[in-house]
Amino acid sequence: MKGFINEFKEFAMKGNVLDLAVGVVMGTAFGAIITALVEKIIMPLVGIAIGGIDISKMALTVKGVSLQYGAFLQAIINFIVIAFCIFVFVKLINTAFNKVRKQEEAAEEATVDPNIALLTEIRDLLAKK
Repeated sequence: MKGFINEFKEFAMKGNVLDLAVGVVMGTAFGAIITALVEKIIMPLVGIAIGGIDISKMALTVKGVSLQYGAFLQAIINFIVIAFCIFVFVKLINTAFNKVRKQEEAAEEATVDPNIALLTEIRDLLAKK
């Protein structure tokens, strides 16, 4: 039993599992922000643009059965807006990351290894002789 607990502890504390857990929590929080943006800001503006109609309430009654196609349209619009927001967010993060990485690479190139500097100096002295 002790080996099983140790094995579980090792599994649960692996970096990948913790990274995944953090990613899920952050993704859930980000999803809530985007959902609020879509439901509370973008969709009311869309409703105003199309004449004050609440898309999610649109329905068609056929033989006493209500087909609520508005909820389906709302879900499609939500998906498109959420996908676009995530795309923009990821693009901004990648752009910032690449900029920092290029700065770090430039700093590494600017730093000369002391051994190489010494060898260069020796080469120059030998060339003078």
